[in-house]
Amino acid sequence: MQPSSDIARLIEIVAALRTPGSGCPWDLEQTFETIVPFTLEEAYEVVDAVQRGDLQDLRDELGDLLLQVVFHARMAEEQKAFDFGGVVEAITAKMIRRHPHVFGEAKDLTPDATKRLWAEIKAAEKAAKAAERGGEAQAPAGVLADVAVTLPALTRAVKLQEKASRVGFDWKDAKVVVAKIREETDEVEAALDGGDADAIAEEIGDLFFAVANLARHHGRDPESILRAANAKFERRFGFIEETLARRGQAFAATSLAKMEALWTEAKKAEEKAQSKKE
Repeated sequence: MQPSSDIARLIEIVAALRTPGSGCPWDLEQTFETIVPFTLEEAYEVVDAVQRGDLQDLRDELGDLLLQVVFHARMAEEQKAFDFGGVVEAITAKMIRRHPHVFGEAKDLTPDATKRLWAEIKAAEKAAKAAERGGEAQAPAGVLADVAVTLPALTRAVKLQEKASRVGFDWKDAKVVVAKIREETDEVEAALDGGDADAIAEEIGDLFFAVANLARHHGRDPESILRAANAKFERRFGFIEETLARRGQAFAATSLAKMEALWTEAKKAEEKAQSKKE
């Protein structure tokens, strides 16, 4: 089979992989539940390619993510629920419906007005869907009801905060959030003094939530910020590891003070390299 840029070819390939008797044994045994971890992994690999600025990898990772969509659609088609065409039809209808300022009569909206309109349309869609499934109109769901519990914790924290902010429950100044972080840090310290493991964990959770809120007020995604911090830690720790190996020294024989000195050395080298770029 020859490669193709036609989406129909990908759909055919996945159908062949899922055909009993002639398909791939591994693909045939998969279900929606078993595929979900791969779907999440591919989504994160797309994010990684974007953050690395590697467009070649981004093309490949987007293809892997598209495969996940086609695979889910194929399994649904086998159950006579919907097919890939139904997925495309649903999303195109949704995009047209949610952009009346582009495809309809609502014109010349500000960015804030556009967001409010999007939220109103989305809420109306959910109400209509609930009424359709329940047979009659239902009471409006809570403000936070549609924030998926399966989201990564930091991402969900921001989603919850954004929802609350739309009804006025939010600080307007990022510096107030910094003060809240200091307050939460003090409460972590008090919990540590108390020695109650559950109380300590709860206060650390509050601190995480406050830090995620600061990232939101700064207009940045806390997941992306933390991934960048993880990468920085890996680089600097790798410098320590490589330096010790070059000197023939083991971690066990190296004091924390010496490792911290190497960490500072790595940090200064990065800052020097960055200043040259600027």
